[in-house]
Amino acid sequence: MDPLIGVVALGAAAGGFVQGLSGFAFGLVALSIWAWVLDPVLAGPLTVFCSLVGQLLSIGSLRHAFEPRRALPFILGGVLGVPIGVVLLQRIDPVVFRLAVGLLLVVWCPAMLLARDLPRVTRGGRLADAAAGLVGGVMGGLGGLTGPAPTLWVTLRGWGRDAQRAVFQGFNLAMHALTMATLLASGTFPAAAWPLCLVAGPAMLLPALLGARLYRRFSDMAFRRVVLGLLAVSGLVLLATAVPKLW
Repeated sequence: MDPLIGVVALGAAAGGFVQGLSGFAFGLVALSIWAWVLDPVLAGPLTVFCSLVGQLLSIGSLRHAFEPRRALPFILGGVLGVPIGVVLLQRIDPVVFRLAVGLLLVVWCPAMLLARDLPRVTRGGRLADAAAGLVGGVMGGLGGLTGPAPTLWVTLRGWGRDAQRAVFQGFNLAMHALTMATLLASGTFPAAAWPLCLVAGPAMLLPALLGARLYRRFSDMAFRRVVLGLLAVSGLVLLATAVPKLW
C-alpha cells in the first residue's frame, strides 16, 4: 500500500474518532498526522471535507437536543463574521493572531479545568450568543479557528452536555458547509484532493460512529473536561506552530 494512503487513512480515523467523541477537533488531530506528508494546499481542503463529513455522521445522535432557536444566533453571527475575518486577514499578522489565541487557550482552559465551580454566564441572551458566533466567524476567516470562541461560550453558559454539543456542533457544521461551498463555487478546491477524500471519508466512518457512541456514556463533568482539555491542546499546537515563525 502507498504510504501516503496509509497516513491519510490513519489521520482521518484518529480525527474522526475524536470528532465523534467531542463534536469538534477533527483538524487538530488529523493535521498533526497529515502535516508530515501532505502539502498544506491539499491538507486544508481535505480537513474541511472530512470535518463536514464527521459533523454529518454524528449530528443524528443529538437530534433530541438540537434547538434551532438556541443555535441560530451563533450561526448567523458566524456567517457575518467570516467575511470580516477574511478582510482583517489583510491587516493582521496571522502568526501573531495564532500566538495570541494559543496563549489564551493555554492559560484559560487549564484554569477552568482546575476550578471547582465554573463561572456561569446567564446574561446577554441571544445577542451575546450571536456575538460569540461572530467572534468564531471572524477567527475562522482569520485563521480557520471557528470553534474555540463558541465552544468556550457555551461551556460558560452552563448548559448540559447535549445542549452544549448541539449548539457548537451545529455551528461548526454550518461553518464547514459554508467554507466547502465557497471552495467549490470559487473553483479553489484542488482536484488532487478528491482522491484523498475518497480514502479519508471511508477511513473515518467507523471511528466517528464509535466516538459518538462512546460520548453517550459521558457525564456533564466528564464532557466538560474533554472539551476544555482538547481546547488546551489546540492552544499548545497553535503556540508550537507560531513561535518558531516569530523567530
